[in-house]
Amino acid sequence: MPRAKRRKPYDPARTHDRRSQDLPYNAEVATVEVDDPLAIEPGEKIVAFRSIRNDPLGRLHAHRQIDDTQYRSGRAFQNDWEKAERGPRAVDTTREYVDGGLQREPITEGQRQATLRLNRAEHELGADGSALVHDVLILGMTMEQVGQRRGLRTQRWQDYFARRLKECLGRLALMYGLATPSPVPAKDRHPG
Repeated sequence: MPRAKRRKPYDPARTHDRRSQDLPYNAEVATVEVDDPLAIEPGEKIVAFRSIRNDPLGRLHAHRQIDDTQYRSGRAFQNDWEKAERGPRAVDTTREYVDGGLQREPITEGQRQATLRLNRAEHELGADGSALVHDVLILGMTMEQVGQRRGLRTQRWQDYFARRLKECLGRLALMYGLATPSPVPAKDRHPG
């Protein structure tokens, strides 16, 4: 006769694993540590899954190809783009006119500031850098797609675009104040 299994006693100190065990077939996820929404003490963390399927910036961060500062600067750029994009809309002439329709929303101070930061970022990055950042962060393109769009399909060009994106994210981090400029080594300084 087989023995009955003993149940382990309840231990309230043991954390519960809230990660999903049944992911969709084509899911692409990465683990990330976030604040616990059910925590008793503030600052407690749990491990959760983040989808990186349509998020090139999240994918680069999850695969340790960019650091936290570059990741946060990319998210700040995306946030500014979303704020600035919500501006005045064109009149849709295909829709039927209705009395009492909604008035256009005025441009807010937050939208204006976001637009100014985006203009500054475009100036800092230059035409090529801002186009690359826009393709990856706003349109969600991979390095392979960026190369195909420009007619440059070799691995060497993909590596170049990846290095250039990291450089642009570093410039954005400086612009957003998430990083400080690296000091010039003493041997490179001009005597003055």
